[in-house]
Amino acid sequence: MKALLWLVFFGAIAANVSLNFLMEENALHIVLSVVSGVFVLASGTGLWMLRGGRRGEAHG
Repeated sequence: MKALLWLVFFGAIAANVSLNFLMEENALHIVLSVVSGVFVLASGTGLWMLRGGRRGEAHG
């Protein structure tokens, strides 16, 4: 699960960066940028929620 989230995370970042270099500013560019941003945020949130506990940390 984590490997898939990392893949989506870096893929969406790469897509967002490449969109800025390859496309002109139009509605499609904005939509694709928003979609890739949503994927970055969603996969980043998933990774954050699946993170392991740190050693020495008290779990309440």
